[in-house]
Amino acid sequence: AVSCLGHTNPRVVAAVQAQVALMPYAHTSFFANAPSEALAAKLIARAPAGFGAGRAIFVGSGSEAMETALKLARQYALEIGEKERTRFIARDMAYHGNTLGALAVGGHMQRRVAYLPMLMDVGRVPACYAYRLQASGESDEEYGRRAADALEAEILRLGPATVAGFVVEPVSGAALGCATPVPGYFRRIREICDRHGVLLIADEVMCGMGRTGTLFALEQEGVAPDIVTVAKGLGAGYQPIAAVLASAKVVRAIEHGSGLLANGHTYMSHAVACAGALAVLEAIEDEDLLANVRRQGAALRAALEKRFGQNPHVGDIRGRGLFQALELVADRETKAPFPAAARLAQRVKATAMENGLICYPSAGCVDGELGDHVLLAPPYVIDASHVAEIVDKLDATLKTCLVDAAKAA
Repeated sequence: AVSCLGHTNPRVVAAVQAQVALMPYAHTSFFANAPSEALAAKLIARAPAGFGAGRAIFVGSGSEAMETALKLARQYALEIGEKERTRFIARDMAYHGNTLGALAVGGHMQRRVAYLPMLMDVGRVPACYAYRLQASGESDEEYGRRAADALEAEILRLGPATVAGFVVEPVSGAALGCATPVPGYFRRIREICDRHGVLLIADEVMCGMGRTGTLFALEQEGVAPDIVTVAKGLGAGYQPIAAVLASAKVVRAIEHGSGLLANGHTYMSHAVACAGALAVLEAIEDEDLLANVRRQGAALRAALEKRFGQNPHVGDIRGRGLFQALELVADRETKAPFPAAARLAQRVKATAMENGLICYPSAGCVDGELGDHVLLAPPYVIDASHVAEIVDKLDATLKTCLVDAAKAA
């Protein structure tokens, strides 16, 4: 999910080497630097509607980006004179990072449990998880409206004047395994946020920067967020970097208010990291890799459905672009998950590595403990031979692990 260009891309290597030799570091409280300015301009020019006069903040990781986004939403409330807006709402079974603020808005219990006494109280709504939460006979549009309306109910429960932002992954990542929104869900979410003055914060750390076939994942839903975070595909692993993009609405509030960003880090806008990320974006565009993501993503999805569509232990195949997942079940008809004691996700990870496949199995997608899925996020540069290799190696892996898990169950 990080190494989206593969390893040692010559364009990115050269950009990093050149910037190190030219000027590796200067603190943003004293200096701007050319790579960060160029990267910001490129991202803002390609960002969703409403970001044309926006700004970018560059930090070192997805978790830092989420912390910055939360603080930025709070600052926006203060700048417009709504100091009572201190609350956030997020979804069940979401993962937003590993720092305390990010863990607080995250909904992955296994990662939160040790730190619960230290986490701020966050409003919670169900994920848009059609495989398990859509009712029998309910259309996609009906389910999408019902799922989105849970946000309005939670805003009203907390008090509309107290809510600063709603944090959401446009396509779920590690915790839920590539769960995609049903049609209309995000349009309704946008309406609700606008009605109550709540900022829509899109966490695209994993699903953004081309992973789902467009540079920003939420653009496929026909709506724009107020704040968006990106990370993994932004730097492609060559340097640690993440970004927070603020829409023009958010920027105007600060410009007309304090005029200062109330947040800072030593390595913000690091010149070498920004130079590398700029080269990554240039490679994605010059090599037309978004088209390849869409093309090979469709091929991967078709191959997964052909190979596993009738597997009695594959309950759901879901995702977008080169961001696909299989949810594994003990019983396909009832959707019953394997018991946690079967340790299926751990078995899949170890066996896949032995078979020469790096994938991302995870447990707990049903209730935080039960439920296993395996996520696939190959580089944007793959071709048809790699798709076949991925599916063959995953097939060999699951044949071994599902038998073992059934025995353990």
